[in-house]
Amino acid sequence: MSGPVVGFAGLTHLGLVSAVGTASKGIRVVGYDGDSERVRNINAGMLPVVEPDLDDMAREFAGNLSFTDKLADLAQCEMVYISTDVPTDDRGQSDLSGIAKSIESVIAALNPNALLIILCQVPPGFTRKLPLPAERLYYQVETLVFGRAVERATKPERFIIGCADPSQPLPASYAKVLGAFGCPLLPMLYESAELAKIAINCCLVASVTVANTLAELSERIGADWSEIAPALKLDRRIGAYSYLAPGLGIAGGNLERDLATVLRLSEQCGSEASVIAAYLTNSKHRRDWALRMVHREVFSRKPDAKLGLLGLAYKENTHSTKNSPSLALIENLHPWPITVYDPVVPASAAAHPKVTAVPSALDVARGADALIVMTPWPQFRELRAADIAAAMAGNIVIDPFGVLDGPALRAAGIAHFVLGKPERAGA
Repeated sequence: MSGPVVGFAGLTHLGLVSAVGTASKGIRVVGYDGDSERVRNINAGMLPVVEPDLDDMAREFAGNLSFTDKLADLAQCEMVYISTDVPTDDRGQSDLSGIAKSIESVIAALNPNALLIILCQVPPGFTRKLPLPAERLYYQVETLVFGRAVERATKPERFIIGCADPSQPLPASYAKVLGAFGCPLLPMLYESAELAKIAINCCLVASVTVANTLAELSERIGADWSEIAPALKLDRRIGAYSYLAPGLGIAGGNLERDLATVLRLSEQCGSEASVIAAYLTNSKHRRDWALRMVHREVFSRKPDAKLGLLGLAYKENTHSTKNSPSLALIENLHPWPITVYDPVVPASAAAHPKVTAVPSALDVARGADALIVMTPWPQFRELRAADIAAAMAGNIVIDPFGVLDGPALRAAGIAHFVLGKPERAGA
């Protein structure tokens, strides 16, 4: 595909994946970041982001990609996306200062007819206030999902586009770029698009909260949530792709930010949003499931137990540890020695005085009184129950996501505890 040159300002997770995904459609892409070292590493093939297939795709479409630390190089672009990740604090509040600086510098570097498109998530009302003519200013809802970012960047379900006047056609160059992805386009007001992203995440949180609440009930009454979820997915009112797998609360930062935004806006506007506060309460309760299990099943029997922990990332297939349930668990286990392994995240990410890193997943189990699987990395599924049983000193496996082979563990004499399932001891 020949045509517009597209710029991405900001080469953190969102920007880098989006740049590579756009280049895969035959579009020439210029990626800019003010961090010279980051740009050098990217040009050397050392990507600062862990995502399945990203490295291979960056190599395959390198002919359409150029990366620079020179702001002036964006002047060749017909449109530039502001694509820097937006950091959040512990209360889910966004820090927009870096985004504001990036926008200011990029506007100064744009050619006079170029479009500016805000891709990073901003609160409702942000885009309309920017100092550009309406016909050159757009907001596009990002679809980044950690661990599935390449899939989402190359095969989007739809593009939600914030405009000053959605009744007007999109600029031809912008429409051509979006058209290369072959998905529906949904133009709407700036504020509608900004709120649409939050609405999507609120619906996801609702599904997660329902699953977590009823999975916990399943554990208590002897039901098995994994048997119930498929029945819900066959209900057309709920759907096959619903987030119905129980988890350890809401993590990663983006969902928490959107809930905090809804609470803040509701307070300012005088609307009622207590259900959102309930989601956060439920999330905090569910996050501590593993901690409750450790105290009940392990420390109650052996107060000086040694723990082995698999996984530090907040989810599989990503290096992100933002609001990681694993790190939260470790923070609450300071008196106890813990052996840890994660295929991507170093042990230094854990704030704990007695953490020891080991070179493999099985080494975590050696001499452990309890093994805790906190991140469902695919490679952990390769662990054999017999090897785990032989390596451990104890017989407790706390495996929230059911990564390991439960029947085989129980046959080997291991008690296996999983979210949403009845408590099952070893044979």
